[in-house]
Amino acid sequence: MYKIFFNLVFQRMDPEKAHHLAFRWIRLAARVPVLRTFVAAALAPRHKELRIEAFGLRMHGPFGLAAGFDKNAVAVDGMAMLGFDHIEIGTVTGEAQPGNPKKRLFRLVPDRALINRMGFNNEGSLAVAARLASREPVFKTVVGVNIGKTKVVPEAEAVGDYVKSAERLAPFADYLVVNVSSPNTPGLRNLQAVDHLRPLLTAVREAADRIVANRRVPLLVKIAPDLADEDVDAVADLAVELGLDGIIATNTTIAREGLKSEASLVKETGGLSGAPLKERSLEVLRRLYARVGDRITLVGVGGVENAEDAWQRILAGATLVQGYSAFVYEGPFWGRAIHKGLAARLRTSPYATLADAVGADVRNTA
Repeated sequence: MYKIFFNLVFQRMDPEKAHHLAFRWIRLAARVPVLRTFVAAALAPRHKELRIEAFGLRMHGPFGLAAGFDKNAVAVDGMAMLGFDHIEIGTVTGEAQPGNPKKRLFRLVPDRALINRMGFNNEGSLAVAARLASREPVFKTVVGVNIGKTKVVPEAEAVGDYVKSAERLAPFADYLVVNVSSPNTPGLRNLQAVDHLRPLLTAVREAADRIVANRRVPLLVKIAPDLADEDVDAVADLAVELGLDGIIATNTTIAREGLKSEASLVKETGGLSGAPLKERSLEVLRRLYARVGDRITLVGVGGVENAEDAWQRILAGATLVQGYSAFVYEGPFWGRAIHKGLAARLRTSPYATLADAVGADVRNTA
């Protein structure tokens, strides 16, 4: 049913307008008590065998919504209603910014992919922090906060910009993510170099600890799939050295190889997400797990379309799995299908729990 609706309605609409329309429907449904209860019962059934713990947080399952969909924390309950076990909001920047000029979001339907050059459009850390502070949760879910650099802030002043966001948002975050891997903010990916990343992560860690004294806010870093293998290893080693809680692999890619869509779309600048990212993101994940093992929690994202993709991420070392682009193509029953399929795969596997399956493929080939 959704695929018919997508072909007849959403596919004919500007992608950003379609996103806002669907987003509005989700938010409205979550505000109606009887309706949201009915929707959650249909789309977010719980599977006890999928319960997992990551960086000290207990979750109903491993499958969450990647950053980028809910930039301003306006639909956390709506997305939980659709079956996401954790919601990562953002990317949030120190100051509000409109993002890049439109048109900035493109569907590559034959490739089941998206290209975006949104440019971290968001209301800024102060406004998002106020919204999270006043939030009265309807559904119990883990909320991660993804922070990035304000575009007008020079690279030399990036640390202070991230610290400002961390100070404002850490009190309301179940976990905090430092995003240094979007291709849509000039100079941002330079911060992935270990010499830049070490002082940045150290400063954000200190800021979170200073502001939130009664608990330790887990800190993760999100990396790009376009890093060379030796740079992936360097980030992994740095994460261990600094005692980070996790690494998210991966963000969008600037690569364009092997795409089937028309040339005019393929030439659009920005980050490519969706199915074409599947192989490289899985490769980076395996490399990270081989490097860090169980010392750091890994989150697999990029090209996750179905339960089999999610299961492969878990076997490759991911404790948690995230998705976003496939939601555009699969619709509201996507989360339900992922959970049902994961539960079926776990039952027929040699593993007693989901945690036992994490990294099994890498360990078995070591």
